[in-house]
Amino acid sequence: MKEVRQSLRVKAERAILVVAIVRSQTQPDGLSELKSLAKRAGAFVVDTFQQKVRQINSTTYIGKGKTEMLAERIIIHKADVVIFDNDLSPRQIRELEKVLQVKVLDRSELILDIFANRARTRQAKLQVELAQLEYTAPRLRRMWLHLDSVAGAGGATAAGAVGGIGTRGPGEKQLEIDRRIAGKRITQLKREIAKIDKRRIREIDARKEQFKIGIVGYTNAGKSTLLNALTSADILVEDRLFATLDTRTRKWTLAGGVEVLLSDTIGFLRDIPHQLIASFKATLEEAVNADLLIHVVDASNPEAMRQVHSVNNVLKEIGCDSHPTLTVLNKVDVTRKTDDLEVMQTIWPDALSVSAKTGFGLEELRCAVLSKYKGSELLLRVSCGKSHGKIQSFLRAYGTIMKEEFRDGSMVIEARLGQNQLAKLKRLRPVNIETLSS
Repeated sequence: MKEVRQSLRVKAERAILVVAIVRSQTQPDGLSELKSLAKRAGAFVVDTFQQKVRQINSTTYIGKGKTEMLAERIIIHKADVVIFDNDLSPRQIRELEKVLQVKVLDRSELILDIFANRARTRQAKLQVELAQLEYTAPRLRRMWLHLDSVAGAGGATAAGAVGGIGTRGPGEKQLEIDRRIAGKRITQLKREIAKIDKRRIREIDARKEQFKIGIVGYTNAGKSTLLNALTSADILVEDRLFATLDTRTRKWTLAGGVEVLLSDTIGFLRDIPHQLIASFKATLEEAVNADLLIHVVDASNPEAMRQVHSVNNVLKEIGCDSHPTLTVLNKVDVTRKTDDLEVMQTIWPDALSVSAKTGFGLEELRCAVLSKYKGSELLLRVSCGKSHGKIQSFLRAYGTIMKEEFRDGSMVIEARLGQNQLAKLKRLRPVNIETLSS
């Protein structure tokens, strides 16, 4: 059999897309998303093959008959690669390539290829390479066929002298060499990423006194556009999957001088490879350490409900599913079906409808975030020295002063203040704080 897996890349290759749906299971219609992923990887889609199967075939996933049908389409369309929307086992990939005589990629490999092509910073490139190695290393056993001994004694035959001087002996299989090289590279990558992670975590720790907001959501939901609209940042915005792989943090002024930190995070995806989530752990630390999450939902996407479910699964996996969250229904300016928007507003009654592109609803979002920032309001009586201007300035900036008076050489202030700011007020060391009501 000819060698068909020289590379996992699909750039400029003619691709046939395969979506196999098990009849007994409820699965999303992944064809439109798979098309976007394939095009994002640079492939030229020449045909699609969407099939319902009674059960997953352990050898070819879709069964012998459908595999033969697929082989005919490959010949007709002169395809170079077949891309499955499903995750395949090493055995299934090997058997499919044996029959189809072209490269076969599954969903995870395609996503990893896109990330590899999209990575720009050193950190992102290291993270993607680690994810690729951790995905492929355990699959070496049956994916490649160059498993003959590199060198061996073999007596006086020519085959026994393949390795030359210094390589004679019992020999070592190529598989073992591949595994050892992959293992060493994985160890090296983890060491380099750990150094970068420490720096990023130190940066996050340095901002612990500030209120941090993480923007999360499905890829291409409009997170970067929202960040630009709220902070006047000049961040790259593209109408394509995974436009952002690195976290960007900007200051956002809410009202009355109140500033928070707003971070745009990597876009999530259905069935995103666990290796990617693990590799991008430091990048996702912005979401894990956020005081508030803004979950951006593309209200114009017919798969919006499933996308929300996918995002929630990732949030749970990284341990921030219990974080305070504001749901934002974005792109309402291009929502085609008003009924769909009304259904989403019914499911999430507290969700805010916005258009990051036109600016619609952004003021309402600002007020909602300010309310979350302040927390439930408390009526306080604060005593401090007359010369303690920091406390007075703090209460004017972050609260509402109701009354001020001098008593026995001290300033007594009655003010309304958000519960979340109470700890900051205490750090200014007033003489006394008394809660009057909540």
